Amino acid sequence: MKIGSDKTAPGAVVLLGGRSEIGLEVAKRLAPGRTVVLAARRSGDLASQVAEIKAAGASEVHTVEFDADDVESHAQVLDEIAASFRRLGVVILAFGVLGDQSRAEHDAAHAVSVVHTDYVAQLSVLTHLAVHLRAQGSGQIVVFSSVAGTRVRRANYVYGSAKAGLDGFASGLSDALHGSGVHLLLVRPGFVIGRMTEGMKPAPFSSTPDQVADAVVRGLANRSGPVWVPKTLRPLFFTMRFVPRFVWRKMPR
Repeated sequence: MKIGSDKTAPGAVVLLGGRSEIGLEVAKRLAPGRTVVLAARRSGDLASQVAEIKAAGASEVHTVEFDADDVESHAQVLDEIAASFRRLGVVILAFGVLGDQSRAEHDAAHAVSVVHTDYVAQLSVLTHLAVHLRAQGSGQIVVFSSVAGTRVRRANYVYGSAKAGLDGFASGLSDALHGSGVHLLLVRPGFVIGRMTEGMKPAPFSSTPDQVADAVVRGLANRSGPVWVPKTLRPLFFTMRFVPRFVWRKMPR
């Protein structure tokens, strides 16, 4: 079931990570009658994504060059988006990498690159966005954490640690934005079956990009606190806090 966007903040929808499966599904649900901005590297190659968003009912679709890893460019890119489209409604941070855990255990540069994309770059974007949206007095931000960050597992501790940091930062920023008119939605999906996890064995309680997107739009409409996808994972991971460490270190990804 696709959920409408009439209860979300008015203004342009900005997808940072314009090729993301989940991000595009969220943008399609928010698109009818709205301006949508797809921001990604090689923004000139986003024709199929633009067509998807237009088919979903967007009034206008624009593309913007955006390199998440180039943190020095974030301020200028976001300034230009804000200036060009005036009111920002919903900004979706949908960029990130899984990385290769086995490689990261021996290649410090790879470990740093994963953490840079999944934590440092997100922190940079969120800080700039918070300034813009506070000044605007409205708007919503979608941040994708992960259940991998709720208690970091040995099987994917590099990715999990980045998500743990992001989860903590986004939780604190959400509290800091309280009363400003700006809403931050923190999303904690489990294993999502899609392009990023292709070739991996799905974990229990897996979801699809469609299911995650529906949960995101419901959370935006209700201006809710953290959203777990699926909901079953919330009590499950609360219980997992008490699993003894000698058992936890053997847990799979």
